[in-house]
Amino acid sequence: MLTGHLLVATPGLRDENFARAVVLVLGHDADGALGVVLNRPSRTAVGAVLPGWEAAVGNPDVLFGGGPVGTSSAIGVGWCTGAVPAGFLPFEGQLGTIDLDADPLALAAGLRAVRIFAGYAGWSAGQLEREIADGGWFVLEALPGDAFSPDPEALYAQVLRRQQGRVALASTAPLDPSLN
Repeated sequence: MLTGHLLVATPGLRDENFARAVVLVLGHDADGALGVVLNRPSRTAVGAVLPGWEAAVGNPDVLFGGGPVGTSSAIGVGWCTGAVPAGFLPFEGQLGTIDLDADPLALAAGLRAVRIFAGYAGWSAGQLEREIADGGWFVLEALPGDAFSPDPEALYAQVLRRQQGRVALASTAPLDPSLN
């Protein structure tokens, strides 16, 4: 399964929700998949929506547009490098979701990084697999720091450039490949 991997939109993916998106897959099984878009920072300060969490999140300290589904809800993602704190649920290695009802400072003390996403990307059973087979997504290994990049808008090109061959070349594709 693809939990913990990155889905990186191929240059031909035209859906405005996912064009040039880098999605971290939080869960994937026979029933479907769920992820958050890592490279869509908003202009909304975390503290404006979730008071107390502004001190726990890194730079930039804004909410991220996690995807087009459930945009009135929030998902927290953390990077744990030591003992697993209460309120942290690992999904892959050192990465996990965090309980946003927990005490932000107590939970964040056990985490290297925190990011909060408004909404998520979701796929029904078999839908993501079809999109991958149709060439909509590159499936790539994630590095723990990808989810917490201080320059999220550059993440698309950065992730592609560290790959081999044609995948690395996709980092230089124009926004509209038909104009190339």
